[in-house]
Amino acid sequence: MTLKQQKIDVTDRVVGKMKNGEMELYLDNTPIGKIQLPGDMTFQLDQQFEVEQRKIFQNVTVTEQPDAKYTDCDDGGWC
Repeated sequence: MTLKQQKIDVTDRVVGKMKNGEMELYLDNTPIGKIQLPGDMTFQLDQQFEVEQRKIFQNVTVTEQPDAKYTDCDDGGWC
């Protein structure tokens, strides 16, 4: 039996996570490297996302008072 070195394309399996101005690269949750990002980098994001101070935020609609009732309850907890 002979062993031979071979390259396989894993590009579509590599995931990047932004951290401290760098893009950390992972393959199957194993760190494999990083990319230094320039200070003046520009982002092209979907409309519900935005960048502030090198962090990515998603604009979402949330319920402010999830426990609010449609009726008033008496002091005993009965509605």
